[in-house]
Parts: sequence; structure tokens; C-alpha cells
Amino acid sequence: MALFFDQEWFDAKLKAAGRTRDDVAAALRLARAQVDEIWKDQRELAPQEVSILAGLLGEAPAAVANKAGVSTPVPAAPQSGDAAVMARLAEMEARLVRIERAIADLQSLILATRTS
Repeated sequence: MALFFDQEWFDAKLKAAGRTRDDVAAALRLARAQVDEIWKDQRELAPQEVSILAGLLGEAPAAVANKAGVSTPVPAAPQSGDAAVMARLAEMEARLVRIERAIADLQSLILATRTS
């Protein structure tokens, strides 16, 4: 288990997944500053946040908790029938992050054309 939050591991996993810390903020419903606090080991992840981050990175929750620091709790394993629901929920959350990013890009384009 990592003693401190392993920034390099998380950054590498984000890059491999084509994600950013802004995606993490959106998925966890946190401000970017709060995500930065997590990366600096100044804020702990809650069990639900570990699960969401695991889904975003395509990693097991235990691996995420392991790399997040010694006091990060491993979320309880879902009950037998809940596994499919949790997987679908993680997939929907990832799609929502992509949609929100696309909307922000479109808004930027619209604003850019108005000022021209």
C-alpha cells in the first residue's frame, strides 16, 4: 500500500485512459481545486470516490485505494446482483463526462464566433 497518494501512477493511468484531472473533477462532482488537493495528498478519497475513480481509470477499486494512500478505504464489494448495475453506472458516468466536455467545447466555439 502506498504511504502517500501516488501522483505518477494516477497521472499515467489518466493519460492511458485519455482522461484529465478535469474529468476526475466532473466524475467525482468536485471542484478542480479539490481534485488537486487529492493529488497533493491533502484530501482523502471516500469509498464511493474510490469506486468512481476506479471506473474512470478502468482499474479495480482495491488498486486505486492502494495507490491513494494508507488511510484510503477500499469500498465494499458490491452484492452479487449489484455488480452489473455498478458497471453500467460507471459506464454512464464516463459517458456523461464526455458529453459535458463536448458541451463545454461547443460553448467555447459559439462564444469565439460571437466575438469575431
